[in-house]
Amino acid sequence: MIDWKQIGLLAVALLASATAQAQLRIDITSGVTDPVPIAIVPFVGAAVDVAEVVQADLVRSGRFKALARDRQPGAPTRAADVVAANWRAAGTDYVLVGRVVQVMDGAVAVDFELVNVLNGQRLLLERLIARSGAIRNAAHQVADRVYEKILGVKSAFATRIAYVSVDGAPPTQRFQLIVADADGENSRVILESKFPLMSPAWSPDGESLAYVSFETRRAAIYVQRVRTAERQRVSERPGVNGAPSWSPDGRKLALTLSSASGNLDVYVLDLDSRQYTRVTDDAGIDTEPVWSPDGTTIYFTSDRAGGPQIYRQRFGTAERAQRVTFSGSYNARPRVAADGLSLALVTREGSAYRVAVQDLRNGALRVLSSGREDESPAFSPDGGTLIFAGRERGRGVLATVSVDGLVLQRLKADRGDVRDPSWGPFSP
Repeated sequence: MIDWKQIGLLAVALLASATAQAQLRIDITSGVTDPVPIAIVPFVGAAVDVAEVVQADLVRSGRFKALARDRQPGAPTRAADVVAANWRAAGTDYVLVGRVVQVMDGAVAVDFELVNVLNGQRLLLERLIARSGAIRNAAHQVADRVYEKILGVKSAFATRIAYVSVDGAPPTQRFQLIVADADGENSRVILESKFPLMSPAWSPDGESLAYVSFETRRAAIYVQRVRTAERQRVSERPGVNGAPSWSPDGRKLALTLSSASGNLDVYVLDLDSRQYTRVTDDAGIDTEPVWSPDGTTIYFTSDRAGGPQIYRQRFGTAERAQRVTFSGSYNARPRVAADGLSLALVTREGSAYRVAVQDLRNGALRVLSSGREDESPAFSPDGGTLIFAGRERGRGVLATVSVDGLVLQRLKADRGDVRDPSWGPFSP
């Protein structure tokens, strides 16, 4: 939600403790009523069960139903060996087969073929080259290709998420910034602190994260390389330094800064020159900026009209900010889809805060979540899914929901609170 709650956190520094890494587990809570039947035959030659990873991705999308292995009428590894009639009789429409072979030191080839058994047509015949330690990622790419070929839209199985995990209770809390595959696997802690961490944001190239840290006992914004852990403190002005958002070219950050009086406004920081450009100048609270995909406009939350609503301001112009949201008395935390046509936000329904999507062409608002404290939505890079944070039995959880509202999943941590999710871009 605006984090008007988060704004309060930005004014304080919390204390310390120890924790183990929070692992995520995905539970599907809803899916489409008529999922596509598919069989994923075990791939031969792999140290990792590629078929299992592919099947899990497709099933968790809510749009596919997999044929159980003990019901599969054979174990072909090539399309030529698929007897279509047998697989049709088993109740499936598609069959995926494949092989993993060593091609050079430290690298393998993942060969896969997709067959439509209703007409016998081979739809895919492809090879992916991967490091031997990155076979899971290759499996996610296979799932992406199958999903797109059958449904005609992109998916984001082979991408990453970042989130913050908080373990313990004051004064013995510990904060972790964690990066994981989109399915929650292969998680690793890239930063651990006894002081609050919040608002992670992926760079457009997927190589770095910007985030807020209180490790100096005051709010500061850091940029950290994910692979090397190399990092720089890029903003530590007196007062609030918060809510970083990367420009599409990766050269600037939009952020929230406070004035000497304590009022919050939106600024842009040039990462090369370290110069700030003020974007808003209003007596209200202006915060939570995010760029449009073309880099011309900044969306932000402001209470200048009396309550939190979303506005947009063309960057580098003197044009007056335009109000974007009009449904209800509370709309905050904007995030723009990759196509620039829709806006994710947090809206209030009664006393509950829920994730919604607004069509930027006609203003239509669709509420997608049903929790009481849902917040921090972020689009997947394909624009088809949102990840967001919520509360369940007093603990922070993450969830994903498709933008059509049909598929909802909970990503539960085995310990601690998880919050502030950010979905990384497609790999270059």
